[in-house]
Amino acid sequence: MDAVRSRSGTTPGALNAFARFVLCGGGVGLASSFAVTALASWVPWVLANAVITALSTLLATELHARFTFGAGGRATRRQHAQSAGSAAAAYAVTSVAVLALYQLVVTPGPVLEQVVYLAASALAGVARFAVLRLVVFARTRPQRGGAGRTALPLARASAPAAPAGLCRAA
Repeated sequence: MDAVRSRSGTTPGALNAFARFVLCGGGVGLASSFAVTALASWVPWVLANAVITALSTLLATELHARFTFGAGGRATRRQHAQSAGSAAAAYAVTSVAVLALYQLVVTPGPVLEQVVYLAASALAGVARFAVLRLVVFARTRPQRGGAGRTALPLARASAPAAPAGLCRAA
């Protein structure tokens, strides 16, 4: 796996980033699943899921900016906004999965609810990883020129060239 240079060193390759994503995002997701269940005992499940999703997305985006994708610092507002978009899609997936469970099972127990929620979260998480890696925390890659060669930046001269040295015919 190749790595791209950033101001903090290197950006991890895809497998390394996915492992970090699973640890950071999975840890936040697992804690969120218990928080949703606890909060849902006081408010409707869909509202509990929305509140916990918003809070966990803020936390996870910061973790992903700092550790998962090697951005080397805090997440920008743009990254938070884009991450929120992918989290909204994940929220929809988890909500539909749990609401479907309630249509199929009149009173599912908390264990079955957790299994369905975590399975839907895992599915949405894989898609979310792709969006975060390829869009939200994507690094600018070198431009490709002509026959597949990487365009190189022009070297800066240490001193300005004399006009006669720029064009020998002059």
